Amino acid sequence: MSYLSQETLLLIFVGATGAAVLLQAAVLLALFLSVRKSTKAMQQQIEEVRIAVMPVLSRTKEFLDRVGPKLESVATDLAELAHGLRAQSAELEESATEIMGRVRRQASRLDTMCTGLLDTADRATRVVTEVIQLPLRQISALAASAKAVLGALRAPVRQPRHAETHSPADRDMFV
Repeated sequence: MSYLSQETLLLIFVGATGAAVLLQAAVLLALFLSVRKSTKAMQQQIEEVRIAVMPVLSRTKEFLDRVGPKLESVATDLAELAHGLRAQSAELEESATEIMGRVRRQASRLDTMCTGLLDTADRATRVVTEVIQLPLRQISALAASAKAVLGALRAPVRQPRHAETHSPADRDMFV
């Protein structure tokens, strides 16, 4: 085997490098074609999605254009309603507080009146009881004494009985 000359070696390296570059170019061309095919497929799918979605988006836009002012009106009405309810609830709370104060005052007044009425009725009952019982007791005492006097006057007069201190057997004994 003879030694290869530098020129031969250089030719071999240049040929190998050229073949590698050609192989790389073929791979890049295949990759480019594949990416272009994928891009076209993606563009088609995007176009199909756009065709399907655009009517929905346009209808949604039309719907929002129609409903938007109404929603704003409803939101405004709800805000006004909430403000009105807040004001009415404040008035209602104020009225309820005032009514409860009046009810408390009237209940206190009624309690005072009832207490006074019951105290007066109690005092009147005690006075009437004392006014009626005292004469009734006196009349009852007079009636009892009259009954005793009449009973004593009607009864037959009894002879006073002497209490015998001695038995009949002791008659002859003298102490």
